[in-house]
Amino acid sequence: MLLSAVAVDRSPSERCSKPRSPLCRPVGSSRPTSISIRTPSGRSTPTAPSSPSRHRDVTVSTLSIGLVGCGQWGSLILRDLRSLGVEVHVMVRSPDGHGELIAAGATSVVHSIEELPTALLDGLVVATPASTHAEVLDSLESVELPIFVEKPLTVDGASAARISQRCGSRLFVMDKWRYHPGIRAIRDLRSAGRLGADVAFDTIRVQAGTVHEDVSCVWTLLPHDLSIALEIFGSLPEPVRATAVLDEGVITEFTSEMVFASGVPMYNRLGIIAPAHTRRVRVVGEDLVATLADGWDEHVVLTTTGEPDGEPVEIIPATGELPLLAELRMFVEHLRGGPAPVSSGAEAAANVAIVERLLELAGVPRAIHGG
Repeated sequence: MLLSAVAVDRSPSERCSKPRSPLCRPVGSSRPTSISIRTPSGRSTPTAPSSPSRHRDVTVSTLSIGLVGCGQWGSLILRDLRSLGVEVHVMVRSPDGHGELIAAGATSVVHSIEELPTALLDGLVVATPASTHAEVLDSLESVELPIFVEKPLTVDGASAARISQRCGSRLFVMDKWRYHPGIRAIRDLRSAGRLGADVAFDTIRVQAGTVHEDVSCVWTLLPHDLSIALEIFGSLPEPVRATAVLDEGVITEFTSEMVFASGVPMYNRLGIIAPAHTRRVRVVGEDLVATLADGWDEHVVLTTTGEPDGEPVEIIPATGELPLLAELRMFVEHLRGGPAPVSSGAEAAANVAIVERLLELAGVPRAIHGG
């Protein structure tokens, strides 16, 4: 069933099939935010692109968005866009599931990009498999609308750079973890000097298996941690070294080391053969260590540097709107003239270039970069 993940009544049991990801909790479980969501000091914010001329005032009328792709994750995007009061015109290749999409709230369903009612749309969201992003975005070249595409932008540096340059300030990437309250709490703690001078940054993103068959786990997992680095530090690191473990041509484990311009190292470990589902983000300062121990955690733990097993110095609450809903809300508000979403096309292209370079450093044959 195409939309088995969608529950129109938004029951508390609704989940996507990913193991306990906080990025797909039901809309009904959101909580009032207690963490600032301001942009860190010194970070430039992309200016709002000039929207094509409209026959209506989008600041007061119902917005219409085209959703290209509506599979497992796209169905959740459809749900959240509808909860934001947006009309959604869905494009899916499969002729199956038309009735389910309409029942889930789609205004219309078409089966090619050419059939999308672009004259009626205010923006586009692309949620097709990662390996198709370049093709889909190229096919949208003549559609002068703001675009919000799922990460990664593409799965090769050349196409990412080309598309970013062509689309300019109307292209944004859905880096959900940049909207996570825990990540923003760590960002604010660091920028306020609570941790002391930066010492290191490390992330772990491991799980048992993967639902993505079109690309390797490096393309589905590492862009998340790079976007977290961008949110916390305001810049992306440079690749240093990487190692990969392959099983019958499939990357099962991947470790990498990078370094920020300041000299602070970043260490990342990811994989798809772990016995437990782990998402951990940690910033080590000279004085304190800030840790988000799990993606579902609604707090950040502060411990004394050099005492990994010591008692927490402080537990910082980090509650707020669910990341998927938060990023879609920001895109919708941007279409009404508000600030642009975080993760511009240029930042996303740089993210792709780093992943590609790390795969090269690990000696992964280009033929299996994508899977």
